[in-house]
Amino acid sequence: MFGVVFPNRSFPMDISTFSQIDTFHWVLDMNTFVGEAYDQVREMCIFLLNSFTLPPDKALAVYIQSPGSPFLFCGAVTLGRPSAVLSLPWPEPGGQMQLTADAAPLSAKIGVSVEDLATLPSLDVVAEKKIERLALKVGENLFNFMQSFCGVDGSKLVVPMDILDRWFKKFQERAKRDPEYLKGFVL
Repeated sequence: MFGVVFPNRSFPMDISTFSQIDTFHWVLDMNTFVGEAYDQVREMCIFLLNSFTLPPDKALAVYIQSPGSPFLFCGAVTLGRPSAVLSLPWPEPGGQMQLTADAAPLSAKIGVSVEDLATLPSLDVVAEKKIERLALKVGENLFNFMQSFCGVDGSKLVVPMDILDRWFKKFQERAKRDPEYLKGFVL
């Protein structure tokens, strides 16, 4: 049906590595895979196997869960997108982590489920988050630049007319000089 690879951490693993919950749900216990350093596993590749045909209106959705926290959607694969490398932004462990002497330790999990494609959020969650972060960082850069040239006239903020042109020119020049500069906006 599907396989997964954790880049630089595993060989390809098939569905047999996961515990099957029911017909459409599987879970991988990260304690059995990597132990307590699950949060060091930052990405995974999931792919449909050639012998599996997923209906065109369905997707294999991938979720992650830190101990005691709810599942978080990471992305999905479909017939039109039969493989994907997904970032694993592990949430902070939740407040349900009270252990007793006889309780098994809670562990992080990766869940995979067959779901209706129409009900899923965008399949490229990571790209959307990067774009959002990029927009916020560029906006913050512009705001800080403008703030250094602003004046106050009563209750109005006054900025020079060419402030956007000056900022954009400075931004472009810095990006040309230092390729690492723009990478800092996406991280």
